[in-house]
Amino acid sequence: MLPVDHWHQQLMEYLKQDIKFLQGVGPKRAELLNKEIQILTFEDLVTYFPYKYIDRSTFYKTTEIQGGLAHVQLMGKISHFRLEGGRSKRRLVADFTDDSGTISLVWFHGIKWIRDAISSDRSYVVFGKPNVYQGSINIIHPEIEDAEFHTNKPATSLHALYSTTDKLKKSSIQSRTIQKLMVNLFTRIKGKIPETLPDHLIERLSLMSRDDALRNIHFPENNEVLAKASYRLKFEELFFIQLNLLRQKIRRTKSQGFIFEKVGSYLNDFYKQHLQFDLTDAQKRVVREIRSDLGSGTQMNRLLQGDVGSGKTLVALLTMLIALDNDFQACIMAPTEILAIQHFNSITKFLANLNIRISLLTGSTKAAERKIVHEELRNGILQILVGTHALIEETVKFKNLGLVIIDEQHRFGVAQRARLWKKNIQPPHVLVMTATPIPRTLAMTLYGDLDVSVIDEMPPGRVPVKTLHFRDSQRNRVFGFMRQQIEAGQQIFVVYPLIKESEKMDYKDLEDGYVSITRAFPPPKYAVSVVHGKMKPVEKDISMQHFISGRTHIMVATTVIEVGVDIPNASVMVIESAERFGLSQLHQLRGRVGRGNEQSYCILMSGHALSSEAKKRLQTMVKTTDGFEIAEVDLKLRGPGDLEGTQQSGLAFQLKIANLGKDGQILQYARMEAEKILDDDPELLKDIHYRLRIGLKKMAGEQMNWRDIS
Repeated sequence: MLPVDHWHQQLMEYLKQDIKFLQGVGPKRAELLNKEIQILTFEDLVTYFPYKYIDRSTFYKTTEIQGGLAHVQLMGKISHFRLEGGRSKRRLVADFTDDSGTISLVWFHGIKWIRDAISSDRSYVVFGKPNVYQGSINIIHPEIEDAEFHTNKPATSLHALYSTTDKLKKSSIQSRTIQKLMVNLFTRIKGKIPETLPDHLIERLSLMSRDDALRNIHFPENNEVLAKASYRLKFEELFFIQLNLLRQKIRRTKSQGFIFEKVGSYLNDFYKQHLQFDLTDAQKRVVREIRSDLGSGTQMNRLLQGDVGSGKTLVALLTMLIALDNDFQACIMAPTEILAIQHFNSITKFLANLNIRISLLTGSTKAAERKIVHEELRNGILQILVGTHALIEETVKFKNLGLVIIDEQHRFGVAQRARLWKKNIQPPHVLVMTATPIPRTLAMTLYGDLDVSVIDEMPPGRVPVKTLHFRDSQRNRVFGFMRQQIEAGQQIFVVYPLIKESEKMDYKDLEDGYVSITRAFPPPKYAVSVVHGKMKPVEKDISMQHFISGRTHIMVATTVIEVGVDIPNASVMVIESAERFGLSQLHQLRGRVGRGNEQSYCILMSGHALSSEAKKRLQTMVKTTDGFEIAEVDLKLRGPGDLEGTQQSGLAFQLKIANLGKDGQILQYARMEAEKILDDDPELLKDIHYRLRIGLKKMAGEQMNWRDIS
């Protein structure tokens, strides 16, 4: 029986207390904190980290304040409240006075609460950004703190700022409210924050204790202490992710896999007689890596990364033929019907001269066809099945499924994927494909338990797409170029970020764009198709078919074409309001052209006023077509979530403090330390590792396995 540290467990239980029991919260606030920022317990609050810090060591006098200052801090009294403006623009104005003069404080929301909460005979610390209005200085919605409370706070010049939502602000839960709750919490939990890392690791790496790190992340004495606290918490977060992934990898290497012993006639006939071109060196290398997995006796779990057009589908097909040579069935699952049909068509075309039974199964498959598919799957006649989510339905039963291929795997939920490899008594081999190039740091974290293969070479003959950036004022030049391309027999995509015009944003919208395109390219000389996400599937298909068949010259679309149809004749991609798109999305959109042998172009249209980040994105697109280089820049600019089409917190794990774009070095260090510990103690059975066992159990309780593969 392994020893359990009861004191450690008691401390953990203490932190599990409901947040409503903390002074200053109560049931109503607790409900809001739960819903809005997922704070349910003391522990959730203590790990709700600030997003930035402001130096609050300086106090200004009212006479020293000018409109251009960033943030100022004052101490004085608030008096003479008055309501100004009409009913629709009502505001509360008060005088703030110190021993040098008076300025105005202004509130547009929470007027009653402010009026009731502030007393004219008390001193307050006020913090905010000064504005100049009609020649006078005011501060709108300042942070206000009782001067006595401010003096009793933990001594620190760095003031933590916390993210809140509109709903929280409307209920008067601002950043300063969360800071007050932190003060109350740390008063209660002094010395009650349990350690999570083994003592030997903390000592060897000279890490701050967890208790000190959490205290100093919320109330840092200075920048040096803040840096140490931040490093300790980032290291811990990334260390546990790596420990979890590496343990799964160790366990998986022990799980048996089907042995695909032979390479037979299916693969040899196709490769020698029916493949019209040579594989690239990168494709050959990846096929060798896959063959080695399939013959090892261990279940394959491999991630195949390759840019749009690098030839991943062909590698997947060769892998399926090896499965068929060993009397197994194979299936490939895609996230959308368009993509599933595209895979089905290209695989059918490749295998046209071989006697192989292939079928397609999607939500649109008719009942009679479905029945045949189900029957042929069960009796083994059907060898390759291509489909969407329809593949994971209970009714889909294979005779002998040996290989599962998942395309654009980040679009599938964990539970959905898990159901596929339960379709055989022994788990089938798994090949996961993605066309979203993933930087090394992100791949280590997202797919740390998978073996990774990369196709980093394009097939010969592919002409790189030329990317150009134009401002709205140069639109006539762009229209002239589009006419030249149409005259030369080419087709054009025009992509918009929005369907309807937004009142808040002046970006080009699709409806307005369609009108201006048809005006510049009038019928009958030109024909224009439209495709967007709100159209009925039938309408979308008709519009797509018109473009595919060449009946229309221009397709005006939203990002529904980001992953989808191959149209070799489409050689120009115009992206309107390109500054609105993330880098990885721009790169995916650019991948829709350049499918034929002609020179293709991607034209990025933008307004004149660009943020430095938007400028960097557009410059990167013009400079390079290398998906991995683009992904590295994207990760640094936007964080990891956007590479996967989600926010950072929407990944398979939740990062509360680490940032994969900036903390790659800490991640690699954490992985190295996790490897050392597992080399010495693979099952973490030693007494010194009991905290790690508790940490991993806790993670398992919060979510399913990271990739839930095997």
